[in-house]
Amino acid sequence: MSDANEAQPKPNHFDTDVAEHYDTPGEGMFAPEKVGPAVDLLAGLAGEGRALEFAIGTGRIALPLAARGVQVHGIDLSPAMVERMRAKPGGADIDVAIGDFTTTRVPGEFSVAYLVYNTINNVTTQDEQVECFVNAAAHLERGGRFVVEVGVPELRRLPKGQSLVPFHVGEDDWAFDVYEPATQRFSSNYVRVVEGKGSARSIPFRYVWPSELDLMARIAGMRLVDRWQDWDRTPFGNESEKHVSVWEKVLD
Repeated sequence: MSDANEAQPKPNHFDTDVAEHYDTPGEGMFAPEKVGPAVDLLAGLAGEGRALEFAIGTGRIALPLAARGVQVHGIDLSPAMVERMRAKPGGADIDVAIGDFTTTRVPGEFSVAYLVYNTINNVTTQDEQVECFVNAAAHLERGGRFVVEVGVPELRRLPKGQSLVPFHVGEDDWAFDVYEPATQRFSSNYVRVVEGKGSARSIPFRYVWPSELDLMARIAGMRLVDRWQDWDRTPFGNESEKHVSVWEKVLD
């Protein structure tokens, strides 16, 4: 019988089936106009130093960043996602540690660490989100930057008494988010019907506010230096649906 207080392995929601269908080359988040500005900004922050990607996945950002001459390392919980990256040109040259990016350490110091495309929300407790910032700071050299891309919580779309927000309606597939404002928990849910057979998948998240992230950064010894609406550095404002935030490590 296992100890009730023993840490349980974190669930991996990005298994082989998800990894095989994750990439959309040239489209969606893989479109050049989405990838290019992110790589430009991160390459500028890395300079002559090294970059560390939390949740490196199939290499959407890491591979073009490495192609720019930046030495990239990664951490990811999913062997299946990393295997997909390994099969791509240049993927075998990137060092990746398989593990939880809130706690897994890799050797050396980095000029920039980054976590993109809402992945901070995959960390489903506030304590673990704080640990993510602490782990990022532990990898950074003094003056190094931690970059997070994440959406602004869409609670303004919820009338009183409603918790469900659809974000995709197709002929044979549907997707919707379910929010729990009291806990900041939400889930993305996917329903699909193929040849009369239905399947469903649900992924849990925890949403975070920009000011909450700033406090997490302060706890980790970092301070906010930039916040934009997107990778093109559009000013962040009241109607912004997401933000790209940059914190600088100020404490050793």
